Amino acid sequence: MKRGIEIKLLPEAEKYFERLPFKMQRKFASAFDKTKFGYKGEWFKKLKGSDGIFEFRTRDENGFYRLFAFWDKSQDSKTLIIGTHGLHKKTNKTPLAEIKRAQRIKRNYFKLS
Repeated sequence: MKRGIEIKLLPEAEKYFERLPFKMQRKFASAFDKTKFGYKGEWFKKLKGSDGIFEFRTRDENGFYRLFAFWDKSQDSKTLIIGTHGLHKKTNKTPLAEIKRAQRIKRNYFKLS
C-alpha cells in the first residue's frame, strides 16, 4: 500500500507563507498539491550537498521564492514533508547559510520527535 504525502509547515515557515503576496501563496499551494499527489518537477528539488534538504521553488518578476523542507517517513500511515522556513532572493543561487539553517531545524525536529 502506498503511503500518502502530507505537507506541514513549522511556525517559521507558516509565518513566511502568510506574509507572501497572494499570487506567491497560490503558486506554493499549487506546488504543495502537485507534490502531495506524487508529481515531480522543478517546483520541489533536493539541494545538492545537503543532508536531505529540499526546497519548494517559485518565482516572479521580483525574484525567487524558496521554502525549505525535509521528509519525515517515521509515520506508519503517511509521509510528511516538513517546511522549515523560507526566503525571497534576487538570484537563483541558494545561500549556504540557509541550507545549514534548514539542516539544524531538521536535526532539532527529529530530536524532539
